[in-house]
Amino acid sequence: MQGVTRQDGRLFDQLRPLNIQYDAYGYADASVLLEQGGTIVLASITLQQGVPPFLKGQRVGWLNAEYAMLPAATHQRTSRESTQHARNARSVEISRLIGRCLRPTVELDAIGEKTIVVDCDVLQADGGTRVASITAASLALKLAAQRWVEHRVFEKNIFKEQIAAISTGVIQGAVCLDLAYQEDSQADADFNFVMTRSGLLVEVQGTCEKSPLAWASFDQLKALATQGIQDIFTTIDAQQQTGFCDSVQGATSVQSPVTSRDQGVTTSGKPPLFSLGNRLKNPS
Repeated sequence: MQGVTRQDGRLFDQLRPLNIQYDAYGYADASVLLEQGGTIVLASITLQQGVPPFLKGQRVGWLNAEYAMLPAATHQRTSRESTQHARNARSVEISRLIGRCLRPTVELDAIGEKTIVVDCDVLQADGGTRVASITAASLALKLAAQRWVEHRVFEKNIFKEQIAAISTGVIQGAVCLDLAYQEDSQADADFNFVMTRSGLLVEVQGTCEKSPLAWASFDQLKALATQGIQDIFTTIDAQQQTGFCDSVQGATSVQSPVTSRDQGVTTSGKPPLFSLGNRLKNPS
């Protein structure tokens, strides 16, 4: 397997280049624009009053996620959901996945009857849009939680642990990490893993397209995903070591060093168009 090379020249265990921009644009409490190879997603976090009907009166909060793909995100334009009579089933399924994965990472019983809204929009799709959305959303949620404390929205930081996600697959009998669309469309099997920074499992999604998968191959995919997610956290940590600052005014622009697997991460940040502080002063 170690000699396997892929269409883009990566080794079987290499991530695609990862680029992160904090507060790229928008009025959200925090947002992250994440590029993973040719996939580009924007994750935004907003806090709203109220909870779903089944939680009213229980004094606990909720986290809801929405995922959508822009019409021109793919090579062939797709129709906007607003022009259809029903939501796209794939968007609904991925929205639920993102929400399930993020809820355990925050203390919902500490925010009162408020809802954290996570919006994940795919600007460009080249495989792994759901895992990229989860990683970006967790980064944005961590930043938003810090800002809520700084602005005394909550008394304590409700963010418990960061998560990241990655895709894996079996291509012509070889296990591979971080599949691009061309690889994913030809894979014999593909699995998405979501894990915490400490290495705990949050969720696994997977299927075998052509034939059943041996447990030994699944174990290889699990090991590959575990290492890949740790590589993602390594790149995130690298930017903090080179001066990244989670401030209310915006992130400091830095470029992180190259990771051990030769995958660079660049970050740049600027103040939100309308800061959280100003919005709290002028809620209208």
